[in-house]
Amino acid sequence: MIRRKTAIAGLGATPYWKRGQSAPRTMNELVGQAIIAACADAGLEVTEVDGLAYYSGGFDSSYLMETLGIPELRFSAMLTGSGGGSAGAVGLAAAAVVAGLAKHVIVVGGNQQGEVRFGSITKSYDRTPANAFFEAAGLIGPGHMFALLAQRQMHDYGYTREMFGAVAINARENAMEHPLALMKKPLDMDLYLSAPPIADPLCLYDFCLESDGAIAVLVTSTERARDLRRKPVIVQGSTHGGERGWGRSLYWMNMPAGQFLSSGHRSVARDLYAQTGVGPEDIDVAQIYDHFTPQVIAQLEDYGFCKPGEGGGFVLSGAIRRGGSLPINTDGGQLSGAYVWGMTHIREAVEQMRGTAHHQIAGAELALVTGGPSNAPMSGLILAES
Repeated sequence: MIRRKTAIAGLGATPYWKRGQSAPRTMNELVGQAIIAACADAGLEVTEVDGLAYYSGGFDSSYLMETLGIPELRFSAMLTGSGGGSAGAVGLAAAAVVAGLAKHVIVVGGNQQGEVRFGSITKSYDRTPANAFFEAAGLIGPGHMFALLAQRQMHDYGYTREMFGAVAINARENAMEHPLALMKKPLDMDLYLSAPPIADPLCLYDFCLESDGAIAVLVTSTERARDLRRKPVIVQGSTHGGERGWGRSLYWMNMPAGQFLSSGHRSVARDLYAQTGVGPEDIDVAQIYDHFTPQVIAQLEDYGFCKPGEGGGFVLSGAIRRGGSLPINTDGGQLSGAYVWGMTHIREAVEQMRGTAHHQIAGAELALVTGGPSNAPMSGLILAES
């Protein structure tokens, strides 16, 4: 059990840029800068890092050792999948620390979009039998595929575009006054409903941003963290995984009806609450993976903040706004803040638990972070104030 045995002691990040504007910097340069900043934030020399934890494509550990002067690694591991592993990578680092495999583990993630844009990534796939139908069917990116799940929500639950719009508008309201967020233009329901359609029923504002940047956190034991520079943020717990019925999510479309209406997080949420000893009623602020607005609603249902079929009404009620019962994505999220494959959510949760967030939620003691939905594994993380 990793419950409360580790803490995030350091946080570092590059600036955020719109897609392609981080050039001529390289991805390794962005990642290196984030790692150096996380160590400086903790008051720890980079040479004391002895573990690296990644998700998705990962990075070259040997290159980072050479570049940063890390003398020896005792742990280097990566979760499979894609952005769904962001919250789980913190659990990977925590497990290594608890097992005694490493003392100071860096979790790092970054984006740098060049010729291949994530929004149209399917076009870059090899023409294998499993992939051949995507582009021919007009499914040129993840958003086109998740639009099919949104249609099922509308058909079975009676959800409306206004419900999806409530998620987008909340993100924009949080971003407008946030110093780090990329999107500052006001957004209301009229503007949302009149926005250019991209994949029925989704429009421009239902899609996350395409942006560049890197973020790193330093995970160590709770005891060691208390001796470092910054207030520790306790890792209450972290899980990752998923059910076979969710399958490859957007790359499959053969999941049973019940799974089609979910975000694939049900088993992750169940295990996360069991591990941490808390429930949805205990969460004060949540950073919900928001690559597409309908899947935010599905995650709110999977994590028990409302019943299946009630998520649309939940977001329309204002519950997810800063003055509501469950403020979410308080930095603007990936829809209006920046998209760094889930790492912005970890950053905001750390700052909320430190009490230093720009939109600080008064009295917040527990923060939920989710990774995905995507192809398995999805992941969840609960951070606690120390």
